[in-house]
Parts: sequence; C-alpha cells; structure tokens
Amino acid sequence: MANPLTRDARGYESQFSTNVLGHFQLTCALWPALIAADKARVVFLSSANHRGKVIDVLHDPNFEHREYDPWVAYGNSKAANILLALALDSIGEAHGVRAFSVHPGGIFDTGLVRHMDLAIARAHGMIDEDGKPIIDPENGWKTPEQGASTMVWAATSPLLDEKGGVYLSNNEVSRQLAEDDDDKIDNDSVKPGVKNPLSAGRLWRLCEELTGARLD
Repeated sequence: MANPLTRDARGYESQFSTNVLGHFQLTCALWPALIAADKARVVFLSSANHRGKVIDVLHDPNFEHREYDPWVAYGNSKAANILLALALDSIGEAHGVRAFSVHPGGIFDTGLVRHMDLAIARAHGMIDEDGKPIIDPENGWKTPEQGASTMVWAATSPLLDEKGGVYLSNNEVSRQLAEDDDDKIDNDSVKPGVKNPLSAGRLWRLCEELTGARLD
C-alpha cells in the first residue's frame, strides 16, 4: 500500500498492476469455470480509500504524464476495483456470474503499513507507540479475520442474490451518496463517481488493451 514508484516488467505502475490488472487477468482466466459453476461470484478487493479522481485512472493509470503520488496511486487503484466489479457484473449477469467490490476495513497486522511514515500511522490511530497495530473495529481497524468477514459474506450470502455490482462494507451494502454529497463520504459509503457505468466500461476496455486478456 502506498509504496514508492515501482513498475512491473511491462512498465505498468505496481499498485495499478497488482490491484487492478491482477484482478482483471485472473477473472478472464477463470471465466469459463465461473460460467460453468452456476451462480458464481467474483469479489474485487477495494478500499474506503477509493476517493481518487476516476478520470486519472482512465487517462493515466501508470503515472506516465503526472507526478507520482503513492496515496493517489493507491486510491486510484481501489476506485478502479469498484468500476471493474460494476463492469463485470453488467457482463456476467446474463451468464449467472455476479460481481461485488469490498472494503475489508483497515487491517495493519499484515505489513500493509511498511511504506508509511510511522508518525503518520500513529497519528491516524493505526499503530500504537510501540508500532503494534491497533484493533478497533468500531473505528474500522480490524484483525485479518475480521477483515475477511465481508469478503466471505460477499462470496456466499443469499442476501446478495440479485444485487450484483454493489460495494460492500461491514457485511452490508454501502450507502451510495448523491453527486453533491461527495464530500460526505466515509468508510461505509461509496463515492458517486465510481458507480458510473460508462467509466466502468471504459476501464474494462483499457484493461483489455493493457493486458491482451479477454472474456472467452
């Protein structure tokens, strides 16, 4: 998360490559199996830090024409995950495949904050004075097991039948804000711009162009 600028062997920015293209390529590879499974679900791991500008994800996902900012890159990639879930669900519904995006919570007992300034992590209540992760589910800081809960719920709960393409947090469908409420977003709501089907379709085509992968 929020690592210094790193590129993969193709020259793609690592957070976009891992969080977005990785999800996309794996889904394409599994597509025949997903169709055959009957009522399969695909879960894209997003984050409450999806507040980045969607236009940046679509126009310059690999930071080739703008200064690299690790947090902007991270947020952009997580916004893209929500868009990919929306795009895949629009394709998959006719085949019995549904897609969801999930905010698992802040989970720091995994090495996730190793690139962060520790003073900043402490100031935001992520770690204590000894550098140990703080567990405070009421404020979104969770254990790995607690963080996995919403992902498992997304993959299995009958409560989500017929609700594909939605963004989930804390085992619930997150609130979708109106465009003029964009500044009111919190951990349990979804930014309006990442629910745009046109942007979702554009990102899907971009991923196809960058990877050469397709749903066959």
